[in-house]
Amino acid sequence: MASPAIHAACVVRSVTDTTPTIVPPPPVAPPGTRRASRGRRRVGWFVGGVGIAALVSILVLSVLPSQLVAEKENARTGESEPTPYALTPASAEPVTGRIVFGDLPAGVERYDTNHDFYFVTVTSPAQSVLGWLAGRNDAAVRFITTEDKFGSRTPDQRREINLQSMRTAAQEAQYVALTALGYDAEITPGNVVVQEMLCKTASEDGSECLVYFPSDAEVDPADTILEADGKPLASVDDLVAALADKKPGDTVELLIDRPGAGEMTVTVELSASPDDPDRTIVGFQPFDTRVVNLPFEVDIETGDIGGPSAGLSFTLALIDQLSPGQLTGGRNVAVTGTIDLDGSVGAIGGLAQKVSAVHQNGVDVFLVPASQPELKDPAQMQTLIDAGRGEVEIIPVATLDEALAALEKLGGDPLVKVGS
Repeated sequence: MASPAIHAACVVRSVTDTTPTIVPPPPVAPPGTRRASRGRRRVGWFVGGVGIAALVSILVLSVLPSQLVAEKENARTGESEPTPYALTPASAEPVTGRIVFGDLPAGVERYDTNHDFYFVTVTSPAQSVLGWLAGRNDAAVRFITTEDKFGSRTPDQRREINLQSMRTAAQEAQYVALTALGYDAEITPGNVVVQEMLCKTASEDGSECLVYFPSDAEVDPADTILEADGKPLASVDDLVAALADKKPGDTVELLIDRPGAGEMTVTVELSASPDDPDRTIVGFQPFDTRVVNLPFEVDIETGDIGGPSAGLSFTLALIDQLSPGQLTGGRNVAVTGTIDLDGSVGAIGGLAQKVSAVHQNGVDVFLVPASQPELKDPAQMQTLIDAGRGEVEIIPVATLDEALAALEKLGGDPLVKVGS
């Protein structure tokens, strides 16, 4: 009688096929194999558990707000405050497509450009703990407080200030570009709109205001001042004239129009100018709302761009399209900086983040305002270099003429004025 361990099985595949098929029994595992298999399963479960735990941790850290772990000292109060937001790179975009011309008169020609000037933007989104962990050592990320981001302004005020700043930048860019080309352009006065309240006492490093002038209690940024002591104001010059007989400590009644609130009358205490003690001021910096009258129709589509930092880039792009040759020298050039009516270039914020945005968009030349404080501090300058991964050439310029000279040095064509 056969042993059960070697007993063959017989399978009949059809009624006509009765040939037996021998099916061998399963092999017997060597001693210790099952124990090793169980060990591998335990390791597999452990690794899987760690992976799931890591995934859950990442999900949790991506939801928790960064203010739970991130904070900075407020120079005004001396207290530590949470930093729920971060200033980060946004974009570097070509300008040319935003310039729109109407019907150009005879003798005015628009030239095609192979490359472009790029304006640069930053953003300040809310951050999570995961974002803080990832960005705390990144040169292109700066964590900021709620006050840093919003100040004390309402959403209506911030919106109006940003739009007014951009309108001003576009107007000034058009005026500076056309006059540089040799065209005649006129300027007429505009309304008195408050850009920002003046600071009376700042922190030691100048980064924050500790005490504002008394008018700050009644006047806000974005307010339009319509009257002073019953006298209608058509321009800043009208306001200066209305204060001519006033002294520091006197009061003046102002009719203002506030975004989101409408017209109201306030009484403010006047102050002495920090630059000229004999001059009496309300205590605010006005927008340059003068209106530019151009010899032909041109517009810059600013869209939802906020702030005036694209002024120089708009100016250069407009000049490039209205003059023969290529200011860029056949390369893309990133530009940031405000532009004043006299052609001077003003400082902007978020320079490190803008350098990073320029690098991320594949541009390797960046014209920046010479007045940027970061350029004068070796440590901050290194931060700028790090933000561009050492691959962005940063060129400081103080005026439009310096910007044109820098471009020519890079291989660009010189500016050709009308009739030259």
